[in-house]
Amino acid sequence: MNAHAFDTPAYELHGQEHCPFVPVFGPPQVMFARGQGTELWDINEKRYLDFLCGLAVTSLGHSHPVVTVAMAQQADTLLHVSNLFANPVAARAAVQVNALLAEATGQHGQVFFCNSGAEANEAALKLARKFGGRGRHVVVSAYGSFHGRTLAALAATGQPAKHEPFQPMPDGFRHVTFNDISALEAAIDPSVAAVLLEPVQGEGGVLPADPQYLRDVRRLCDERGMLLMLDEVQTGFGRTGQWFGFQHAGIVPDVVTMAKAMGNGFPVGAMWAKLEVAGVFQPGDHGSTYSGTAIATAVVCAVLAEMRRIDAPRLAAERGAVLSTKLSALPGVAGVRGAGLLLAVELVAGLDAKAVYSRLLERGLVTNAVTATALRLAPPLTVTDDEIDEAVGIVAEVLQEFQS
Repeated sequence: MNAHAFDTPAYELHGQEHCPFVPVFGPPQVMFARGQGTELWDINEKRYLDFLCGLAVTSLGHSHPVVTVAMAQQADTLLHVSNLFANPVAARAAVQVNALLAEATGQHGQVFFCNSGAEANEAALKLARKFGGRGRHVVVSAYGSFHGRTLAALAATGQPAKHEPFQPMPDGFRHVTFNDISALEAAIDPSVAAVLLEPVQGEGGVLPADPQYLRDVRRLCDERGMLLMLDEVQTGFGRTGQWFGFQHAGIVPDVVTMAKAMGNGFPVGAMWAKLEVAGVFQPGDHGSTYSGTAIATAVVCAVLAEMRRIDAPRLAAERGAVLSTKLSALPGVAGVRGAGLLLAVELVAGLDAKAVYSRLLERGLVTNAVTATALRLAPPLTVTDDEIDEAVGIVAEVLQEFQS
């Protein structure tokens, strides 16, 4: 945050002479004060349409009453006990998450709750090492992937530039070209325990995995006795038009990690693993002080119930098709890719996505420049037709400005 990020810097509003935050996020352009549904308002009461959802988090929209009531009631009942004890809310949430995965895979499993997608992936990486055993600890992931900022999750992330400030990285990680089964097969040797992939590479540019590629990866894992672990942190819970992104390929993973939309803004993540895989963990192998807190899992239960009620995958598929079609028709758009309501708008040559993103924000539309040439859009699954039309209209006007 710098002194020019806002008309009045936030830290000065609180009587501080310098920014109190560690500078890992850079200077924000807007300070949001409240939200409702697809709408946000900043501290100056300017209205915005949120077509980013806090990076695919608020899939039910901001301040959803079902989530608000669940949080308030649970806060008045029980917030937290240690994992030396159980609480009924976490048990109910685990049953419901497993039920959703059982519907998607035909397999039952077990759930570990945590606080974020990075932590869910850390749990999966440790599980892979325990599954493989000493000497069989390598995890193969894809270039362009993003699995988190913690050290092991960062090592699994296939973006070498993000590794450089923190070298040497933990060993036991290999990266291969995404959507290239030959490259993956060439990287496999007896030291590999698991393959970790995203069904859609979100931070990598909203790049969907080819369904046949995922089927081939599943076959290869079966042949070599490796785990197939799918990072559904950004794609899970209806975002792509199915409950989980892997369902588009008709495959069954061994491990699934999730977060973001399952809390609709409340910090919570989870790792699910098939029963026979989860069973390699024993007491003491992993844990978290905040694993399965009552308040977080109350939110998970509320979110899942509401998503089932509205048929979230259907909404994402239908409204994603409408949004994609309308964006594709705009001058200045070279193409639209993605799945459901996780989309990237590839701009025509000569347009700078970062500059376009900044102008869209000035005009009241929240997106982000996911690459130098593409914008990412991930509105709530509850977005209305009128809101889609308003957003597309803003994009059209801004692209016209840049092209003229």
